[in-house]
Amino acid sequence: MSTYDRSMALTGQPPVILNRNQKIATLIGMFGLAIILLAAFNVSFPNKGLWLTLALTSIIGGTIWFSREAYLDKEPGIKNDGVWFKSLSNQGFWGWIAGIALTGFYIVLYFYPEYLGLVKDGSNKGVIGLFDPLSKALSGNPASQWFVYGTLYTVAILAFGIKFLWKYRHNRYERIRTFSVMFFQTAFAFIIPELMARLNGSSLLNGGSLPYYDLKNMWPLNYYNFEGYRIKGFLSSGDIGFAMLIFGIATVFIISPILTYRYGKRWYCSWVCGCGGLAETAGDPFRHLSDKTVKAWNIERWVIHSVVVFVTLMTTAVIYSYLGHDTSKYWLTKSTFLIGVAVLLTVVFAWVMIFKRKQFQKDAIYGAIGYFIVIIALIGFHFFSGEGNVFLFKSETLRKSYSFLIGSIFSGVIGTGFYPILGNRVWCRFGCPMAAILGFQQRLFSKFRITTNGGQCISCGNCSTYCEMGIDVRAYAQKGENIVRSSCVGCGICSAVCPRGVLKLENGPLKGRIDSNQVLLGNDVDLMQLVNQK
Repeated sequence: MSTYDRSMALTGQPPVILNRNQKIATLIGMFGLAIILLAAFNVSFPNKGLWLTLALTSIIGGTIWFSREAYLDKEPGIKNDGVWFKSLSNQGFWGWIAGIALTGFYIVLYFYPEYLGLVKDGSNKGVIGLFDPLSKALSGNPASQWFVYGTLYTVAILAFGIKFLWKYRHNRYERIRTFSVMFFQTAFAFIIPELMARLNGSSLLNGGSLPYYDLKNMWPLNYYNFEGYRIKGFLSSGDIGFAMLIFGIATVFIISPILTYRYGKRWYCSWVCGCGGLAETAGDPFRHLSDKTVKAWNIERWVIHSVVVFVTLMTTAVIYSYLGHDTSKYWLTKSTFLIGVAVLLTVVFAWVMIFKRKQFQKDAIYGAIGYFIVIIALIGFHFFSGEGNVFLFKSETLRKSYSFLIGSIFSGVIGTGFYPILGNRVWCRFGCPMAAILGFQQRLFSKFRITTNGGQCISCGNCSTYCEMGIDVRAYAQKGENIVRSSCVGCGICSAVCPRGVLKLENGPLKGRIDSNQVLLGNDVDLMQLVNQK
């Protein structure tokens, strides 16, 4: 019997029924989820460590086995696998059920952790109690809702990361960056911060207590890092705490700009960031759901510029609130701090307006509006703020408002809960201030770009379909125009799914290259002139 697929359909075929091994793998994974679900209903397990091990092993093992059966026997190369035929990945019934379930989980996690078993004065119960043995083994402390979340987050990135590796095993770049996000999430975001908690009160920290620190996060993603209690915690923990504080500052002003100049924002958004790691691994089946319309692009520009203005003002307000006016007590006074912020923003704004205005085009208008809003707000801070107050609000109220709106609602409830509805990068695209600032640097001075060979483009549309950031990549490819977009996270999927090799991620110089636009227009190119330039 012939096994050739003679279909000429560009849309692929409907997904085939699960084979026997995939059904067994699904049952194993569901067994692990069932243990956690039973714990949520306060079922008491006699040996929590054993049952937690069974649950996590079953979830990881079932996911890996299912993925192996799905991809390992197929030829290397991108397989769409009927994503538009599946209810889960085409905004169908099961997609909405998954979105509602994820959103409900985040609401309970952020606002009602007692329903997960968190007990402030006593032993934890339910799901959180189930994770107590692992938490005590790592940090020596009982589990919290954030430890449970961090564990499940890491498990998801590891399990679905292996699935991603099998799916894109033909592409070296995708393999390397997936290993990278798996490593940074497991080591820097999960294990190391938990082990650091064991040092609190020790002689290494001079008896001090370090605040919890995800070492791969930096401002403005960790918007809380420069609050008063954290500064005091760092400074009270000896040389280690001081080094961590300096590292936090260096990541903002030194490390981030240098790496973005060399590699673009992909060094963080696609290689290090936990949010990006979850989006690329667990969220991979939903990347095609990102909205590519001009309307969505306009909304993105307004929202992301507003978030940057908001986080700048909130961070400035929090630092401003615990500074003073007395120069004998404060080396950095309130007035000096506001002047420093204003000068820094003015220098950046002036440089962009003078040298990069044409390149930024309409975004320059949004930037100008944001700049003047910040400057007016800084003037207001100076004249209308008192001790502990910024304008009419307490600084603590402002911090909690930012934490609620950006840290909880946008990044958690909407950003992850809406994967099956709005795509896997909705938080990165519309709400992440870190992605916005790195995108500004990428557009301003980075060497990174996606080069196109327009003469080879057949307009299949794969690149645009699978761009998780909603960029119409095909429009650039058809014109032979290099892609330098603030929103591009350099995931490389557009290049991976291109059947003609039109797209390439590059950092190298442009000097001495053939102008692809001239080739696309049918004009003659003097190759000897390019050779002589070298």
